[in-house]
Amino acid sequence: MPSKNTPVSIAAVAMHAGVSVATVSRVMNDLDGVRPVTRDKVLASVTALGYRMNHLARNLRTAASRLLLTMVPDVGNPFYSEIVRGIDSVAREHGYFVMLCDTGADEGRESAYFDLLRTHRADGAICLDPDTVQHALANDLAHESNVLPWVACCEFDPAIAVPYVGVDNYRAAGDAVRHLIERGHTRIGLINSDQRYRYARERQRGYLDAMRAAGLPIHPEWRQLVESLDYDAGKRAALQMMAQPEAPSAIFAVSDTLAIGALSAMRQLNKRVPEEVAVVGFDDIAIAAQTWPPLSTIAQPMRLLGETAAQLLLQRLADPEATVQGVLLDHHLVQRESS
Repeated sequence: MPSKNTPVSIAAVAMHAGVSVATVSRVMNDLDGVRPVTRDKVLASVTALGYRMNHLARNLRTAASRLLLTMVPDVGNPFYSEIVRGIDSVAREHGYFVMLCDTGADEGRESAYFDLLRTHRADGAICLDPDTVQHALANDLAHESNVLPWVACCEFDPAIAVPYVGVDNYRAAGDAVRHLIERGHTRIGLINSDQRYRYARERQRGYLDAMRAAGLPIHPEWRQLVESLDYDAGKRAALQMMAQPEAPSAIFAVSDTLAIGALSAMRQLNKRVPEEVAVVGFDDIAIAAQTWPPLSTIAQPMRLLGETAAQLLLQRLADPEATVQGVLLDHHLVQRESS
């Protein structure tokens, strides 16, 4: 018997079971044409010898990589972690592996990842990076949507024939602002992301329409745009907003990381939350419940977003000619002590 450090060959399994190499291959690939008693003998030999199938060699022969790409703009952003877990759980359930790709919003890196699809070194891709989605939809990938199997997650364009999953950002933002209005706030500020992104435009539209519907004033200085979704960006935006002669009494931030930065700004300014300034975020990342005070937020079903994205991609892989419809998932407001 081979030593523990020596890989067991398929020929060794065949010899141990007293069958041909072709029969072992059929059993390991779960193909028909093998009698149950023979199949049992082969599986017993596999267990006895500790044989592990060489998936890479098999994939090269079958032209299937069993590899799915998951593209994120920043692996350090906690918003993406639960989505990636959802993708991975569905992928593994169907025999696929997931490669996490940190695009860094770099077009060269994005193009290299999509080249893996073009050359069949990856079977499909899920894009969580808003920049990647925007670049892809604006360039040749929009025309290749029926050829290259990829799915847009969170950032999407329903007018383009690319399967997508997300939430109704317009309605969700409106729910956040209406919550603050119901709490008695009339001066509500917005910390928003880059307007190139559809989710940012929709969340701003939800904010504006909710304010207008309530007959509340909208001051340009109460709206701050940031270039990144990190804590420091949220803090800087909140400090600038609160430096206005008539500062808002509530802030809606389009991500929890920005909202947590705003909480930090309030501590620096010795503003009590929510007594003097209320804060509401968006996403419901794990740390949102652990801040002080705990953060009120719009909850996205992050794990379900990932699971649904993977399921849509697998539908696309199973039938490349089929039309896979986009999906909008439900959101809900989580009220905690920051509002």
